[in-house]
Amino acid sequence: MIYALLGVAAAFCAFIQWGDEIPMPHADYNKKEAKYILNVKKADEKEKFEKAVLNRNPNGYMTVEEYEILSAPKDKMKEKVEIPVIPTPADMVYVPQPAYKIVRYNNPPGNAEISINDSLYEKRQLNAQGIVSPDFKKLVYPSVYYYPNSGSTACDIFVIKLDNAVSNKDKILTANVVHRYSEPILSTDKTNDNYYTFRTMTPVDFSADGSKILVKEKIGNTQDGIWKTTPYIYDFNTKTSYSLEDVRNAIRYYWLAAKDMDLEDKRWDIYPLGFSQKNPDWVIVNALAYTGNTPVNLGTWAIHSYGESPRLISTQNTTVGISMNGYKLVKDGVEPPKIMKKEAGDLRRIERQNAWQKYKEDKAEVKELEKSYKAKVKELNTEFKESQKDYDLRKKINGSTEGTDTLEKYQEIKEQQAIKRQQELERKKAKELRDLERKRQREERRSQKSGES
Repeated sequence: MIYALLGVAAAFCAFIQWGDEIPMPHADYNKKEAKYILNVKKADEKEKFEKAVLNRNPNGYMTVEEYEILSAPKDKMKEKVEIPVIPTPADMVYVPQPAYKIVRYNNPPGNAEISINDSLYEKRQLNAQGIVSPDFKKLVYPSVYYYPNSGSTACDIFVIKLDNAVSNKDKILTANVVHRYSEPILSTDKTNDNYYTFRTMTPVDFSADGSKILVKEKIGNTQDGIWKTTPYIYDFNTKTSYSLEDVRNAIRYYWLAAKDMDLEDKRWDIYPLGFSQKNPDWVIVNALAYTGNTPVNLGTWAIHSYGESPRLISTQNTTVGISMNGYKLVKDGVEPPKIMKKEAGDLRRIERQNAWQKYKEDKAEVKELEKSYKAKVKELNTEFKESQKDYDLRKKINGSTEGTDTLEKYQEIKEQQAIKRQQELERKKAKELRDLERKRQREERRSQKSGES
């Protein structure tokens, strides 16, 4: 018994010392490791494939890196805005759709006013109707703010760049505040310490070349009426604004000197009418005094667009030519039912065709992803088989040769294998060429027979 134990101990010591020469009781660990790595790569490719199929449509499943890429800041000026379309319910045959037309904005002259409704007091902000430049490249609109702590309002004038790739009507329909320039071109005082004070700015009209815009600022009190109207000019070329306050001072000075009437003791105001037809660089305003039941005309006045040289045109109700250069969009009834029914039928057909086309494209996309996935798995399997053959070859050579002959033998066998692969490729290529030539000859014979018949 003791001799048997000693023999086992001696064999174990020999196994530890000369383990490379004793056959391993288990399979080759290098091959096991290679097989494990292959399975890991296959699992990764499968996960990529399933994730690509899942991400065909946007969803909330994503990594932190993917979320950061999608949430990166974007240029809002380049975003596309579709024309709003009211969907037609399935149980209704006809839904009236409004029709629009483009008209002159400053018609009649000086009549443009901001219309404030009750939604301002709920939303605290209201975007009023805009005015489009004569070249249809920009839209200018006022944004009114309400401060409930004092019941007062303030206003900014913003500019939206219009899309040049659509019609003039679609340019206005697709104008959206996301495309506006971040900074306003004109602003009222934002202090709201005076209760019930309102400050608004209303676009009056563009100049004939669209380089300037006339805006009137109105300051007043909701319980006391309008206190003062001041015209302003903004020059888009120089990005500079000009106050036309001097025309008010000239009106006061004239009536004080001519009639000894101090307008500061009266309730009076001016009404900017627009740009002059004869002199496009001049702005025409009208002045009225409210001294009784009937307003008193204080004359028609002109001032240069840079706020210089105010002058009296006439103290009578004479007609002065006012240009109308800006445009706006107004509703023009509704689309006729026949047109809407035909468009609805066409739309349903288009939607069915689009749905079928989208289904086919989706199936093709999944098939392409699956094809790519299978090709990658096949490539991994091929690489694995080649690496295992190479490993077996190295192992076989190491067991049958010694010294420097091992590398030389390995290189010789690999060169022979490469030659065989090249010969096989050349045979396949030659076969394909022969098949193409036979096909060409058959087609020529068919064409000759068809020509003879």
